[in-house]
Amino acid sequence: MKIAVGSDHAGFVLKQELALHLSRIGHTAVDLGAYNTEPSDYPDFAAVVGKALMAGTSERGILICGSGVGVSVAANKMPGIRAAICHDTYSAHQGVEHDDMNILVMGSRIVGSALALDIVEAFLGARFQSSEERFVRRLGKLENIEHLYMRESELRTV
Repeated sequence: MKIAVGSDHAGFVLKQELALHLSRIGHTAVDLGAYNTEPSDYPDFAAVVGKALMAGTSERGILICGSGVGVSVAANKMPGIRAAICHDTYSAHQGVEHDDMNILVMGSRIVGSALALDIVEAFLGARFQSSEERFVRRLGKLENIEHLYMRESELRTV
């Protein structure tokens, strides 16, 4: 699977570890920055990872900042992006299975690298349970909310 990975400076070290692990377990990590620990702005990296998913050049994404909150908020501003902070394996697989989560978010100051590797594997091993009508119905409602408010914000800018 092709995975877009991004982080700000606070998540750089963990992102590097995760990208190496992704390659070891047979995935392709597309590193979209940051490329060092110099101070950087998390919205920039949330945007490039989100764009990779929106364009279809990556199947899923992983974002990391200090807490996970900033990149999660930023990524969820983008159409079709369902990013969630997961600091445990249950949330990582359940978010995909029930909510079709497509970006895993973690805080590098919250989880250690060993747990982060397990969380990533849970996320990547999960599939949306499209045979469950309730999950499909709920996903449709999320998409309806997104489309409604996207149209309203577009109208306000005209």
